[in-house]
Amino acid sequence: MGCFVPGSSASSKLAVWLWVLSLSSCQAFAPLHKNNGATATAQRGVVRPTNFQQQQNAPSLISLRMALDPVTYLRTEWISASLVANQTPRSADVCLQLGTQDGRVVSYVPRTVREFLTSSAEADGKLTVRVQRQLQESETRRKAAKVIYLDQRADDLSLTKDDSVDVVMSLQAIETMKENGLDWRKSVREAARVLKPGGRFIWVEPTEIDGKDFVDYISSLVDMTGQGEGGIEASEDDEDDDDESGPQPFPVFDDGGFDAVDFVLQPHTAGVAFKSLGAGLTPEQRAKQDKMEEQEKMADRSIQAYERGIKKKRKKKKKKKGEPATEETA
Repeated sequence: MGCFVPGSSASSKLAVWLWVLSLSSCQAFAPLHKNNGATATAQRGVVRPTNFQQQQNAPSLISLRMALDPVTYLRTEWISASLVANQTPRSADVCLQLGTQDGRVVSYVPRTVREFLTSSAEADGKLTVRVQRQLQESETRRKAAKVIYLDQRADDLSLTKDDSVDVVMSLQAIETMKENGLDWRKSVREAARVLKPGGRFIWVEPTEIDGKDFVDYISSLVDMTGQGEGGIEASEDDEDDDDESGPQPFPVFDDGGFDAVDFVLQPHTAGVAFKSLGAGLTPEQRAKQDKMEEQEKMADRSIQAYERGIKKKRKKKKKKKGEPATEETA
C-alpha cells in the first residue's frame, strides 16, 4: 500500500489538486440572493449590482453564506467516506440520504446495497437538475445501488414508509437545510421513523446547531407509540415530573458511538446510532417481546446445562472403564 509522503512531487500535486477541488466544491462565502425586486449578477462569487442605485443598497440585498472552509471540508469528506463504507452493514438493502446535494455518497456505500433513496434540502422538496445529473453519473460509474429519485423534503419523508430503511445518512446537510427553511430537528425524527428496528443512523454534522448539541438531540428522542398521539418526539427533562404510574417514553436509539472530528476549523461530530429493537411497538407489545426474549434465554440456559451434564457423564464412564484395566495390569 502506498503512503502519502509530504514534500514529494506526487504528494505536492495531490495536495494542490485537493485544494483546488475543495475551493470549487465548498463555495465558502457564496452569496445568497434575496428576491425582493432588485436584480444582481454573480460572477465567481462576487455580486455586481446592475446600477448605482442598487450598488448603494447592495449590503441590504446580499447575505453571505458561511460554508465549510477547505480544511474542514476535506476532513469531513474523508470521515464521511470512511464512516459510510465501514459502518454500512453488508446485509443492508436500502439506504437513504438526508438532503442529497450531489452524487458522491453513491460511491461510498458498499456494492451490496440494492437501493439508494434520495431526499432534498430544497424548500420545494425537489432535486435540482445538477443533483440528478451527478447521481446518474455516480450510479453509472459505481454499477451497484440503484438510485431511487424521490422528490421529498428531508424534514418530511412522506414518500418513505415507516421501518423500511436499513441505513439513513446525514452528511454536512443540516446547514443547507437551515438556509432553505427546513427543520433539521424534524429531519432527524423522520430518519428515526423510516429506519428499521436495529437500523443505523450515520452522521457527520456540526457539533452544535442553533445552540443545540447534535448528539444530545439524537439521544433525547423517544418513541411515544401507544401514548396519546404517538410518534417520535424529543424528550425534555422535567425535574417536577415524577409520575411513573403511566407508560414511560421509550428511547429511539439505544446504542451507538460518536466522536469529535479532529483537524478541523469548524467543530464537527461524527457517529453511528442504532435504532432500538423495541421502537415503534406499544408498551404491551414490548412487554410481550421482553417475555419471549426471557423465555429464549431460559431455553438456552437449559440446553447449556443439559450439554454440561452429558459431558460429565461421559467423563465418569471413561474413568470407570480405565480403573479395572489398571488393577489387572498391577
